[in-house]
Amino acid sequence: MEKKMNIKVALKYFLLTIFAIVTLFPFYWMIASSLKSGFEVIQTPPTIVPEQFMWENYSVALTMAPFGRYFINTLIVTALSIVSSVIIAILSAFAFSHLEFKGRDLIFSLFLASMMIPGEVLIITNFKTISALKWMDTYQALVVPYMANVLYIYMLREFFLKIPKQLYFAAKVDGANDWKFLWRIMVPMAKGSIITICILVGINSWNSFLWPLLVTNKESMRLLSNGLTAFQSDAGNRYELLMAASTIITLPVMIAYIFLHKKIMNGITVGGVKG
Repeated sequence: MEKKMNIKVALKYFLLTIFAIVTLFPFYWMIASSLKSGFEVIQTPPTIVPEQFMWENYSVALTMAPFGRYFINTLIVTALSIVSSVIIAILSAFAFSHLEFKGRDLIFSLFLASMMIPGEVLIITNFKTISALKWMDTYQALVVPYMANVLYIYMLREFFLKIPKQLYFAAKVDGANDWKFLWRIMVPMAKGSIITICILVGINSWNSFLWPLLVTNKESMRLLSNGLTAFQSDAGNRYELLMAASTIITLPVMIAYIFLHKKIMNGITVGGVKG
């Protein structure tokens, strides 16, 4: 029995190691390619380790586009997206969990059904709406269409449903209205799920590419991910500089995930498991 258990443990760690290598190799390849010369990055067969570390690729990449302005825009859009998404998720989750109104469950079911619609299907409609409102090249065009997210509302609603109704009625008896009960009792109790939502919204906003590219014509309104197009031209792609810029953009998200992955998993588990 002990021998069989050791074999199972060894097999488990072997498979986990293989999965880890498959997952992490693209990140390694991106970083390694960012340190290669223009010739080495496209040569065949490829080199696993750069023959000569070209650290200057990073400084050159930063001069190819106004990344300073892109960085500021990305911070602004990320902050606005986090604040607006969290507030809407909190208010919606409270309404769908504790307020009684006609058609509540039906409306929430329709919300959940909308999650089956691919986001790409809504791009044309959203773009027409933004154009009609004359919001092109504005921060509201980058933030407003994605302020409400059904997944985050669902996560918070599931957590709010776990809070006993007796607590809600006790707060009512003590003279607290719905607004006070929400922000003074429910929100502090749901801190873990709210932090998780903040992290997920932040990562999505930081990595957003297609939508900002569609609704911004001015270079001064572009985001960091859009700066990657600066390395494409009719003469070809500068892959080593593209990988250097990608590393710079991806590094903050990777660091954030390394330090906050436990909070993300705990928040999803708490919000998604009912019992």
